[in-house]
Amino acid sequence: MAERTILTAAVTGNLTRPEQHPQLPITPAQIAQAALDAAEAGAAIVHLHVRDPETARGSMRLDLYRELVERIREKNERVILNLTTGEGGRFVPSDDDPRVAAAGSTLCAPERRVAHVEDLRPEICTLDFNTMWSGQASVINSPRNLGIMAERIAAAGVRPEIEIFDSGDLQMAKHFLKEGRLTGPLLVQLVLGVRFGAVATPATMAYLVGELPPGTVWAAFGIGRMAFPMLAQAFLLGGHVRIGMEDTVRTVDGELCRGNGQLVEKAVSIVESLGGTMATPEEAREMLGLAPAVRR
Repeated sequence: MAERTILTAAVTGNLTRPEQHPQLPITPAQIAQAALDAAEAGAAIVHLHVRDPETARGSMRLDLYRELVERIREKNERVILNLTTGEGGRFVPSDDDPRVAAAGSTLCAPERRVAHVEDLRPEICTLDFNTMWSGQASVINSPRNLGIMAERIAAAGVRPEIEIFDSGDLQMAKHFLKEGRLTGPLLVQLVLGVRFGAVATPATMAYLVGELPPGTVWAAFGIGRMAFPMLAQAFLLGGHVRIGMEDTVRTVDGELCRGNGQLVEKAVSIVESLGGTMATPEEAREMLGLAPAVRR
């Protein structure tokens, strides 16, 4: 077991829909407040997407990211920020010509996908290694584009969190590590329960953990009703944990959550009931090799 358990709160994502929860945070102000609530409840890291305030869909707009980060930092300088680079990887093939992108496609150059990371320089950003079918779109993360993104993330002084959706993703990440395109020890997030990805079972998680390179710092999470069972499983296998409205909008009893703060409170209670101790942001920074928080 890790001496302390780091909890990441993924507060909105890009696929959870407002129809699923009327209080899903959409605007920078709402997402910032959700992150602050999660930090107050015990999250050491907040994982952040931005959404178009008009459509509620995932966005890559730098002005939205800048407003979000500024709003959080005005109130909390301690919590660790983890920005997504997942936007810009979705391709929806047209029915009449699958070579042509249909509505909903976001696939773009890798440089654009990390522009906000280079500008804002959070402590962590995600780097998705999956190429798979997801919902109504294919997600495409080619080795070439991942290499460009990894190089630019490193140049910005940001630590990449490698997102693993299936065993092939992990094999590619290990290949990058061998080639020197990633620097160890890796920081890895195991994603379980996405349809057509790794299934959310104890056996699957145990297999993926057994394949991690030595020294890897890892966490894992499940989607939907498997969010809390996989959180407990991650802790029991010695990993760190994640919860939030990106992953589930319901509590253990199936009721709609009041918000991200309640989900984090429940996650903390599960870890502590199993004998764990939550890491503070300062402790998480030390464990992850991150610089101390900058006081304004």
